[in-house]
Amino acid sequence: MAEKFDSLEEHLEKFVENIRQLGIIVSDFQPSSQAGLNQKLNFMVTGLQDIDKCRQQLHDISVPLEVFEYIDQGRNPQLYTKECLERALAKNEQVKGKIDTMKKFKSLLIQELTKVFPDDMAKYKAIRGEDPPP
Repeated sequence: MAEKFDSLEEHLEKFVENIRQLGIIVSDFQPSSQAGLNQKLNFMVTGLQDIDKCRQQLHDISVPLEVFEYIDQGRNPQLYTKECLERALAKNEQVKGKIDTMKKFKSLLIQELTKVFPDDMAKYKAIRGEDPPP
């Protein structure tokens, strides 16, 4: 899988470099640079074809739209991953806290129910495979 991404990255880097060079040629255009301009335009077409070929190899990859929003805002897309991990960790802590609270509640509920309904709770614990209290 990494080779596919490496190939795409290489083609994209070449394409960006050709666009940069094309921009230089166009910004300081001289009639004598027409041949170089034509050559760079042909390189761009070839580069787009190469990128399109890579697209076929990566058709099963999906990228969250938020990543593109990060890029459009000029932010590093790796920040998206970092922020997702931070949100996941925060949510994990929140859920862990809820689970711990529910376990404490269950324990207290069983203790109180055992005081009020000792016979029924002994049957319940027997069904659950728990040892009945002494």
